[in-house]
Amino acid sequence: MRKNKLKQLLKTNNTVMCGWLHIPNTWTAEVMANAGWDGVTVDMQHGLHSIETAIQMMQAISTTETVPIARSNWNTPGEIMRLLDGGAYGIICPMINTKEECQSFVGACKYPPLGYRSFGPTRARVYGGLDYAEHANDEILTLAMVETVKAVENIKGICETKGLDGIFIGSGDLKLSIKATAKENVDALFDQAVNTILKECQQNNLVAGVWCATIEDAKKMVDKGFKFIALKSDSMMLTQYAKEQTTTLKNILKN
Repeated sequence: MRKNKLKQLLKTNNTVMCGWLHIPNTWTAEVMANAGWDGVTVDMQHGLHSIETAIQMMQAISTTETVPIARSNWNTPGEIMRLLDGGAYGIICPMINTKEECQSFVGACKYPPLGYRSFGPTRARVYGGLDYAEHANDEILTLAMVETVKAVENIKGICETKGLDGIFIGSGDLKLSIKATAKENVDALFDQAVNTILKECQQNNLVAGVWCATIEDAKKMVDKGFKFIALKSDSMMLTQYAKEQTTTLKNILKN
């Protein structure tokens, strides 16, 4: 089976850089995959993709050395299995709030006896190799998203889940969850939650990952010890760069 470069990097204590795809287009996926990311995530939760488009995008990513992974729409076994059968080499699962939910997620990613994933690696066997089923349990990356106050409260149990590779913080939702329960000091409470998650990951030898909206935030998280950094998304980058260019050109035309 094709080795998972992301897991190899993480095992040698390197930091993984991950691109993020919201635009449902194979060309965008190919451009992002050629940009130098270690991995690129096809976002089924907040991206605009169908399952068919997602698989086509993973085909485009697979023309490069960049590793195709996916964020599932929810902790839904059927969709998780289809994404894996379509060639995703890792799953980021949103809104994991308890150990039981995490066990269900990881189980959907693992063939028996480690889980209950159904056998049928249609495209995965083409991308990964004919011996895919023999090694998939070791190569597929499993990241549970922690993005609520409840999840932080249950982080110890979540991190004890057998077969889990790491925790991925959903920064936006975690801040919203904190804000819903606290009237002040939201930023301080968010930082405290981040530190709690990071500490638990380190104690359980798990990968600590986080989504960042800016380079400055990414640097801050790397300095803290996070090893899986997702930055912006293709649509955010396009919007930002297009705005910068039009603003610059408008200023030139005014002069």
